[in-house]
Amino acid sequence: MGYFVSKNNVKGTQKEGHISYPMLDANNGCKAGFCSGITFYTCTEYSPPGRHDDQEGFIVMEGKGWAKVDNEEFRLKPDVCFVAPAGITHSIKRDPDSEYVKVCWFHGAI
Repeated sequence: MGYFVSKNNVKGTQKEGHISYPMLDANNGCKAGFCSGITFYTCTEYSPPGRHDDQEGFIVMEGKGWAKVDNEEFRLKPDVCFVAPAGITHSIKRDPDSEYVKVCWFHGAI
């Protein structure tokens, strides 16, 4: 695999309330656990929270909704970015009038 990848060439992983497409990882030359991908959140209630040993950043690409990082809740819309620090729970849900919230996510070692 090269230094690039298309979502069309990646198998999606369906979980409760969202489907994720892991895009870049060590197979593409990423180091120190860095990886990134695209996720479509389709649930109108918060998906089961994530919590990781590394930090995770998000960029909202399409749709509107809400995110909750630890106890802080905030609006999501295109061009909003946020981070979930290592060990902190985080979750996303879409607004009822949005088909989904599409985010680009990336994990980075700390």
